[in-house]
Amino acid sequence: MKLRSALLAATVLALPFAASAQPVTGLYVGLGAGVNIDATEQVKNLSFPTLAPLSSGLSTSGNLNSSTGFAGVLSLGWGFGNGLRAEIEGNYRYNHISGSSGFTTAGSNIGGGTNEQKFGGMVNALYDFNGLSPWIVPYLGAGVGYVGISEKYHFYNSTAFAVGPATFSPGGVTISNSPTSTGNFAYQAIVGVAFPLNNVIPGLAITTEYRFMGTSGNRSYGGTASATTTKGVTGSVPATVQFGPTYNNSVLVGLRYNFGVAPPPAPAPVAAPAPAPARSYLVFFDWDKATLTDRARQIIKDAADNSTKVQYTRIEVNGYTDTSGTPKYNQGLSVRRAQAVAAELVKDGVPRNAITIQGFGDTHLLVPTGPGVREPQNRRVEIIIP
Repeated sequence: MKLRSALLAATVLALPFAASAQPVTGLYVGLGAGVNIDATEQVKNLSFPTLAPLSSGLSTSGNLNSSTGFAGVLSLGWGFGNGLRAEIEGNYRYNHISGSSGFTTAGSNIGGGTNEQKFGGMVNALYDFNGLSPWIVPYLGAGVGYVGISEKYHFYNSTAFAVGPATFSPGGVTISNSPTSTGNFAYQAIVGVAFPLNNVIPGLAITTEYRFMGTSGNRSYGGTASATTTKGVTGSVPATVQFGPTYNNSVLVGLRYNFGVAPPPAPAPVAAPAPAPARSYLVFFDWDKATLTDRARQIIKDAADNSTKVQYTRIEVNGYTDTSGTPKYNQGLSVRRAQAVAAELVKDGVPRNAITIQGFGDTHLLVPTGPGVREPQNRRVEIIIP
């Protein structure tokens, strides 16, 4: 019973979305925002080129560890109506570097204010798995592009060290990067799920997705480092730092809007059921007679039997004549005919209190005639079971 209740509740909650999944067709826009986790990043080389002729120079390498940051994307695309989509995307990612590890020079570390920003453009191809569910559409995608990476790193040393004739005091190595950004080829994989809201806003969908983005190749930045020579002269010397590829894991929640989607057709109005047709039986009489023939008794028996198969409040028995007699005579004859039929209905099992009797004489002719005409079709009684 609990399972049945849970299924019913799930069905009710899903009704606003049910039957709303349609292939993306034509122009659409999308946006998403969420978190970005930058994998451990390698510092391949930190060096001081101008000091190298005086000695072997200082060369150190290590790893940077970042904290969870921000990611945002904005896309413009086209759906082909068969599940395939193509889009262009602008993206932005920001991470603060929370620490470092594994530097080959004793005491090397990362100082405050260290961060990394990525901004670029991608071209993506995606495929929607329509038809798996009326309100959930999984999709996969891949993309390539170009990403600029801006670095702002502050290296420092907790102990003094020497490079040729120069002695670096503790904390004396600070890199102010120049240029501020370097571009790299980038690639990404996309796994997502869309929740169409066509029954709420035609063309709108909520999206949730995971994106892996990587860059290729190394990138180098220049900077300066403060140093104190063996003669006590303090100054700045050029410094360079080289980084390896970056790898990003992003989880995004967003919206997608497909232009030109027609609203779902309104449900057709439910037509009110037509009232059941009245059941009518005609009993005919000989001229100037109110007696029942064998055929008349059979028709009355059929009417009585069928009255037990339907619900009714009354059975109408209406008598008529042709125009061959006077109106007064015909009125009395029509009543006698109706009474003869009603008596036969009671004989066949119909309750007498359920029968109403009326005589209409030579009015309401079935076949229009002039006065004084003997017309068999007008010499009748009609049994009506509403």
